[in-house]
Amino acid sequence: MNREGGSLPNPSLEREIVLLHSRVCYGVADPKRVLMLYALEKGRLCVNELAAEVRLPQPAVSRHLRVLRERGLVRTERHGPTIYYSLGDHRLIEALDLLRAVLAGRLAAERELAGPGRSGRPQRPKPRTRTRRRT
Repeated sequence: MNREGGSLPNPSLEREIVLLHSRVCYGVADPKRVLMLYALEKGRLCVNELAAEVRLPQPAVSRHLRVLRERGLVRTERHGPTIYYSLGDHRLIEALDLLRAVLAGRLAAERELAGPGRSGRPQRPKPRTRTRRRT
């Protein structure tokens, strides 16, 4: 469906777009990958630079980069033995920023509904403590 609620002229194209959409959303479903994309907004980085930027171990960054690369969210460029990563499309950051604005508005509305002094989040249950039975 397009934004106005109608169908795209080509149903197979619509299906492809929906599948691609879900693949891209999976790519940004992990907070660490979102942080990595924002780090790459500044420019291309090798895996070690990116690991330092997002404060994650290099093997974890490599695994996340594979997911992002498979979904076309980042691209690679080899210079000698070093592979540099950059954003596949800078409009992705605009989309992430828009989503952040929507979510920030939602949080603000929830806090307003909760009233003053309340965070709008459900309270965390208190941990249960063991009590000994007296015999």
